[in-house]
Amino acid sequence: MTKGTTSLGKRTSKTHTICRRCGNRSHHIQKSVCSSCGYGATAKMRRYGWAEKALRRRTQGTGRMRYMKTMARKAKNGFREGTQAKKQSA
Repeated sequence: MTKGTTSLGKRTSKTHTICRRCGNRSHHIQKSVCSSCGYGATAKMRRYGWAEKALRRRTQGTGRMRYMKTMARKAKNGFREGTQAKKQSA
């Protein structure tokens, strides 16, 4: 048996499939655990200090931030709600 081309042709089965939580092709089919986000093993997201660049890719601010993007404006106004702006006199 040779080590090169003929052996590589036998590799047809997939060990990893797409993860439901992170969307990466990192979910191990037999183990039922995602190697990227830890789905299937823990409710917390998998993150390590030694993978600093990986944290940067998926930290807060990399997505749409549907809720957080309005927080700076609301905090500036003291989180007031239900008030009407005073009319400016000419």
